[in-house]
Amino acid sequence: MTRPTVAFLLQHPAHFIALGFGSGLAPSAPGTFGTLVAIPIALVIRRYAGDATFVAVIVATLLIGAWASQVTGRALGAADHGSIVIDEVAAFLVVLFFTGVTPGRLALAFVLFRCFDIVKPPPIRQVDAALKSGVGVMLDDLIAAGYTLLVIALWQRVAGS
Repeated sequence: MTRPTVAFLLQHPAHFIALGFGSGLAPSAPGTFGTLVAIPIALVIRRYAGDATFVAVIVATLLIGAWASQVTGRALGAADHGSIVIDEVAAFLVVLFFTGVTPGRLALAFVLFRCFDIVKPPPIRQVDAALKSGVGVMLDDLIAAGYTLLVIALWQRVAGS
């Protein structure tokens, strides 16, 4: 699988978006770097805007990300190329909308999300294998976000924190 370059990143707006504004060019663990991109975005939104703006950013990121992933995957010859990380950005924004951005919650959410995204428990792996499109790229990470939120909700219910 070919690794994209900075020239590829800057060749088309879809590539810049799909590659997480450059974070997808990381030589190893690009998904982790893509996930990290969501943190400053969430911090800025929480600081300067409200929930409606946060939701609007999530929806826009999902829609634009699906398009950008489709275009970039086609150009790279792989629908869900490892360097496409806008799906991690969008999905982790969903997680941060619900968990908040305090350091402890952020760290727990990050570890859980990355675990679910890497391990891909059912149906994540099946969705990832079946849907080879921009929507499929985004959907498997949204399921990982759902698992993350479920575990955090269960933890809060059981631990009472």
